[in-house]
Amino acid sequence: MDDLVITLAGLAVGCVVGMTGMGGGALMTPILVLFFGIPPLAAVSSDLVVSAVMKPVGAGVHLRRGTVHRSLVGWLCLGSVPAAFGGVLIARALGDGEGVQEVIKLALGAALLLAAAGMVVKAAMSGRRPTSATPLTVRPLPTVLVGVLGGIVVGMTSVGSGSLIIIALLLLYPALKANDLVGTDLVQAVPLVVSAAVAHLIFGDFQLDLTLALLLGALPGVYLGAQLSSRMPAGLVRRALVLVLLMSALKLLGAGNVLLVAAMGATIVLGTVIPALLRRRRIDEAERPEPREPAVSGV
Repeated sequence: MDDLVITLAGLAVGCVVGMTGMGGGALMTPILVLFFGIPPLAAVSSDLVVSAVMKPVGAGVHLRRGTVHRSLVGWLCLGSVPAAFGGVLIARALGDGEGVQEVIKLALGAALLLAAAGMVVKAAMSGRRPTSATPLTVRPLPTVLVGVLGGIVVGMTSVGSGSLIIIALLLLYPALKANDLVGTDLVQAVPLVVSAAVAHLIFGDFQLDLTLALLLGALPGVYLGAQLSSRMPAGLVRRALVLVLLMSALKLLGAGNVLLVAAMGATIVLGTVIPALLRRRRIDEAERPEPREPAVSGV
């Protein structure tokens, strides 16, 4: 019975990933920890192996379409691949048993808070990012550092291969086209997640039966979510995802029920009011008449 419920959870998370392109690690791991009582390190290990199977599907689509900035992928992987492997070693070096599980749980909660905040920032900036026809100038050192930080977080928590790194790319390269942004992030995430998954297979707490149950639901879920993505309001899905990430993060960090209810209410209110204000502002800017050139009197 537990395997069937875990498979259904994998199906639900796969649908979210297919619809939004993010949320896999940020949803799967806390679901396993909070609802199924899976130890955090085992949840991270199994989730990363599942992601290593799912990620190449979307990455292959973007490679065929040419919506990938290959130079950015190279610099990101230079930092993220060894850092992801190192993140697993850091988690193991912190201790065994309950000590390391508690550290992973707290790190996961912090990463989920960052992921939720990053999704809000992305939504706020997506409507006002400039587009540019000039070639993108790659900044190697900052890009490698983004890869290093993202790799460590992914190696320790399984969160960040999509939600955190894509926000960093958006801030670092605001002129990057939306399709190229998503494609680049998906392709760089493949070696990153594979590196972390291999490290967890060697040093983590990988459970084959748990991983197979998740894959059984996640793979058809991704396909179904991709089919639904054109039919459901993306904004509604993003708001629900932010709410789930925030609640999961607070629960993992030990928040009480009163704080959870207050945070849920505030998130729902802000998630309704702020988008309405942003839409109103864009409408006002679109309707504002352009300034006229001063008339030049003849001589």
